[in-house]
Amino acid sequence: MTEAAALPGQPRGGVLSGPATARAVNVLAPNASAMTLDGTNTWIVAEPDSDLAVVVDPGPLDDDHLKNVISVVEKAGRRVALTLLTHGHPDHAEGAGRFAELTGTKVRALDPALRLGDEGLAAGDVVRTGGLELRVVPTPGHTADSLCFHLPADRAVLTGDTILGRGTTVVAHPDGRLGDYLDSLRRLRSLTVDDGVHTVLPGHGPVLDDAQGAVEFYLAHRANRLAQVETAVENGYAQASEVVAHVYADVDRTLWPAAELSVRAQLDYLREHGLI
Repeated sequence: MTEAAALPGQPRGGVLSGPATARAVNVLAPNASAMTLDGTNTWIVAEPDSDLAVVVDPGPLDDDHLKNVISVVEKAGRRVALTLLTHGHPDHAEGAGRFAELTGTKVRALDPALRLGDEGLAAGDVVRTGGLELRVVPTPGHTADSLCFHLPADRAVLTGDTILGRGTTVVAHPDGRLGDYLDSLRRLRSLTVDDGVHTVLPGHGPVLDDAQGAVEFYLAHRANRLAQVETAVENGYAQASEVVAHVYADVDRTLWPAAELSVRAQLDYLREHGLI
């Protein structure tokens, strides 16, 4: 067994940019950081014989990156027909307006403030472009407006920040809510069980070839962290910052502010369920 195969979700090794499935190609944005991992994955999705492409998450406001995405589309003999957003965080969505200018496309998102055009996105919607079919899966939790896109033809799901290719994501309190996030993970698990989804195309990090394994890891991780936070409160760590220092002592301190957002979401969840 390779080292990658031993990790949750079986992440692929090698270069992140390039083809990932028969219909999905990644163009990695140059915004690597502790929070964005290698950078934002901008996904180009199209039917193999179509001259139309859908772009998911244009990424940051970086003209070189946005033009590179367009170049990759055009070199494949296609044009961008539509832009979709998984959620509104700047590393995914800040460049959407400029990308729309460059391509003449509409931008569809759950949050009306992020849309360019008269169409949004909602649970149960099916986006059809050039023969491509993307099914909208509501996955609030990381943020209130988080969505995933099920690509049934490739048995894949584009997860934005709901599931990452490496590590775990933040429940961005107060917009993000842990109860919603757990429900979203269970919804994604249903896709792996009932719809045969096996590939995760994440918003950051490598492609995962074991979608069910990734979801199960995320659920177990959240249950473990929740138990740790509950125990910390019982032991007298009352403030979120105190809980972070106790529970996340082995985590890089540069990530503690993000961890505190998740801890606040966990504390809210525990209070709502009468556990603290």
